[in-house]
Amino acid sequence: MITLVEKKSEDRAKWFEHMWADYRESMVGAGARAESADQNIRGHQERLFVGGELVAGQYLYDIVEAGRAVGTMWIAQGPESDPGTWFIYDIVIDEDQRGRGLGRGAMEAAERLAGDAGATRLSLNVFGPNTVARALYESLGYSVMATSMFKAIGD
Repeated sequence: MITLVEKKSEDRAKWFEHMWADYRESMVGAGARAESADQNIRGHQERLFVGGELVAGQYLYDIVEAGRAVGTMWIAQGPESDPGTWFIYDIVIDEDQRGRGLGRGAMEAAERLAGDAGATRLSLNVFGPNTVARALYESLGYSVMATSMFKAIGD
């Protein structure tokens, strides 16, 4: 069974550094311009961090199986305007642990966590090229709320 255990404070800064780099790479890989990706990241950092720490209602967990961390999840309570909707900002299963159902177990653990806290909805974003994650979320009953598309022209 998968559990979510608060990530130790000494591990957070290093994890966020890698997470932002991966997020930027995913954004650019999905078609965003590098400048737009950087602006998006700065906006998230300004809104979600104060003095280098997550604002209230944001949680960073190790995804744990049999006492061993196998990934990380960043999840947040909904805003005051929509407290019933929680949001998964990031979920990553360690590369050497993928393909064993741990992502599914982590998502189910997130649903329990949010539900126990009174959430009625769990939301997330996934980049179009991430077909493995999209298939997992769809198999868990997640619905597509919007699709953003682009076509490069003139190059």
